[in-house]
Amino acid sequence: MRFRGNDSVQANSQSLSPSLIEAFAQDGVVRIPQAFSPDWIKLLQDGFSNAVANPSPRHSIRQIGGVGPAYREDYWVWSQVPEFERFLRFSPVGEYAAGILEAERINLVMDNWFYREANCHARAPWHHDIAYFDFGGRMCVFWIPLEASKRGEGIEFVRGSHLWDRLFMRVYFDGHEIAGDAGWVNGECYENPPAIDDNPGQYDLVSFDLELGDCLCFDIKTLHGSLPGRAPLSHQRRFTVRLAAEDGRICYRGDWAAEERAEFEKYGHKHGDEIDSEFFPRLWQKHELDEN
Repeated sequence: MRFRGNDSVQANSQSLSPSLIEAFAQDGVVRIPQAFSPDWIKLLQDGFSNAVANPSPRHSIRQIGGVGPAYREDYWVWSQVPEFERFLRFSPVGEYAAGILEAERINLVMDNWFYREANCHARAPWHHDIAYFDFGGRMCVFWIPLEASKRGEGIEFVRGSHLWDRLFMRVYFDGHEIAGDAGWVNGECYENPPAIDDNPGQYDLVSFDLELGDCLCFDIKTLHGSLPGRAPLSHQRRFTVRLAAEDGRICYRGDWAAEERAEFEKYGHKHGDEIDSEFFPRLWQKHELDEN
């Protein structure tokens, strides 16, 4: 269950239909309509303002040629932003993840916020999250818009790509450069990512219209990114959360993950450890539901 406290915002969760869970397994991405009540969205919007005004040392700003509208990002800020922590601990996000992943337990792996300003041509490269961070196991990502958005304005997904059983090299958001040479790294084979920008019609791309309260949930192995030439007409604020089932483990990847690795190594985590600690808190656990 969610770890509750004296909280004025109610969870107001909905059950996930078997067809939605099946679609996630087949497609690697689903839209969950009206997953979060207006109170939860307002809480995230307030937290977003707080986070943007007080960025962490991990904050980054991307611009084309270093000028013009920016694409900003920060991560692992939940413990410094009370609104984000409240959302993570008391909203239904952990419960949703448990249903999607058919999990016995859900732990927080990482929170991110993204702020893409109007007319910003800096964009996300084609990538899957599994190659970026030292994590393995059943994991999903919740992508929560803080404004309504139309399909094609933001992220698009290669439907079913999580089932390819392939690992692609990390691609840096700055300049979209590949992090290293393809090949074997720490016992796993990494390929260069496909050139989707050059041949978008060859891939089963899917995007979604999203209203406030809707969210996307995608598998950590699902390829996604933004096509060129599709700068947003208005500011876009997004809060994302990576969540792991009980089989989540620390799994060292390449040197390209060293910066993020250093953050959890401060807490004593190392290769092979469970994703379960104060740094990776539990958000949902089945046996507590059974007791109630």
